[in-house]
Amino acid sequence: QPRGCRNTHMNYILYGSRGSGSLAIELALSEAGVPFRVEDTSIQGAAQRSEWFSAINPQRKVPALLTPQGETLTESAAILLSLDERHREAALLPPAGTPERAQALRWLLFISSEIYPLIEVIDYPERFEASPGTADATRALAKAKWRDRWLLLERAIAGAPWLLSGGFCLVDLYIAVISRWPSGDKEYRAEWLPTRAPRVEALARAVAERTACKAVWQGHFPSPSAQPAASELEPPATRASPPPAAS
Repeated sequence: QPRGCRNTHMNYILYGSRGSGSLAIELALSEAGVPFRVEDTSIQGAAQRSEWFSAINPQRKVPALLTPQGETLTESAAILLSLDERHREAALLPPAGTPERAQALRWLLFISSEIYPLIEVIDYPERFEASPGTADATRALAKAKWRDRWLLLERAIAGAPWLLSGGFCLVDLYIAVISRWPSGDKEYRAEWLPTRAPRVEALARAVAERTACKAVWQGHFPSPSAQPAASELEPPATRASPPPAAS
């Protein structure tokens, strides 16, 4: 039975899974200080493939966000941009028409189109192999491209520690979350990223310590540098939003 298809509580309802891309949306909602709740849609339990969830997002992927107006939003970048438009008082992005906003949008879409899609190839190479038996080679190629693209982003980080020299924006949330992937590559997380992309690593740690983000982040990762083990990907039941906090 579909859960939350009708939003009658005037709060946002976020469908997501622990350690997944939905965390970026959860962090943005916390930064905006708006009421929301999370309906856990466990990737490990294949809940996103269920019939009840297909009524919410026919693509059967998380995140999906139900708005207080009853709309359903999907695609992480689109959700983040919508939250900025609807909650301009939170200053999640620089003002429209500014050079800073243009750079924020540039790198938001770079992550969305050039980095995020690679994780599916790394995690499920058999879906993309050109011929049977080439899954390992497909994964290796995707991992190499994953690292090359993080190096491009590393060179773009202009602040200390944020992407923009003018300070924090919601793209920092996106960077922090996706930099924790892929969960099975311990060498990448423990050695490669801190040494080859130290600005990305510092940015992720800074996001994890933000007042509005800290409790949410710790609900997904036990420490700023941690990534979820398979046994940790099963989230608790329904999480409510923390009290709005200044940052």
